[in-house]
Amino acid sequence: MKTIVTIALNPAVDKSSSVAHVVPEHKLACAAPRFEPGGGGVNVSRAIKKLGGKSLLLYLAGGLTGERLQGLLSEEGLHHSPFAINGMTRESLVIMEESTGLQYRFGMPGPRLRKKEWEQFLVELSMIEPPPDYVVASGSLPPGVPTDFYARVAHVGKEKGTKTIVDVSGKALKNALEEGVYLIKPNVREFRELVGEEVREEAQIKAEAQKIVEKGWCEILVISLGAAGVLAVSKDFAEHILSPTVPIISKVGAGDSMVAGITLSLAQGKSLKEAILFGVAAGTAAVMTPGTELCRREDAERLFESMVSVL
Repeated sequence: MKTIVTIALNPAVDKSSSVAHVVPEHKLACAAPRFEPGGGGVNVSRAIKKLGGKSLLLYLAGGLTGERLQGLLSEEGLHHSPFAINGMTRESLVIMEESTGLQYRFGMPGPRLRKKEWEQFLVELSMIEPPPDYVVASGSLPPGVPTDFYARVAHVGKEKGTKTIVDVSGKALKNALEEGVYLIKPNVREFRELVGEEVREEAQIKAEAQKIVEKGWCEILVISLGAAGVLAVSKDFAEHILSPTVPIISKVGAGDSMVAGITLSLAQGKSLKEAILFGVAAGTAAVMTPGTELCRREDAERLFESMVSVL
């Protein structure tokens, strides 16, 4: 199997709990908290492992929270390589209101990085030997990091013959596309921010995606349409792939699970269409799990088989 590296510049320790009612100005008694590794690149690596694959997670860690993050990753058996920073790794908080089933999600900005820290991170990435076949750049950028950071990651990938997969938004995504990447996975809102808010109909979205491919900004776009599935566009095809209908318990981690499913399938040598189908299956599997739990392998494989059987 080909090799995968995921990067997390702004990882987190995810703390989750529940409370009967969320009420302002009151001290609320919560259930015992649960702690898990979190952040875009972290969750992609975790989902790849849950799906039966392997990857190397390269990430920044600092302070007591960074130590806890490293311990949590080791407990899960992930292959991970931390890079020490001066600041404190962030925490995020997810509270589920038991009376309504609603989730309240609070994401912290993360530590401010010094220039030498994020620059050294790029050096560490470039020194991985042998170079990975795929690098997955996912997640927010912490304060102090320029918006062209993921473009720099893509540039390192080009020099090493690595295919870069990007799951970010805003200026970070635009900068990465200008450098040129292999695959992007925006949701439809992020895609409209990229190409223009007036782009709303599927035919318009498809046309704009094809323009991006023609410009050479990326080879493949997988645009998430939520419950309607994805629109996949490359030089050779443009296809709307529907998601299986399942009970939705939590949408947390669905995007990361989709990226994991696509990347793992490509690394296993599956065709592009098979990889996208499995990615959709993995993302759908993730919404079937509670809280911050990611996809389950048995659910993803079952959903994939059901999708393939109707083609």
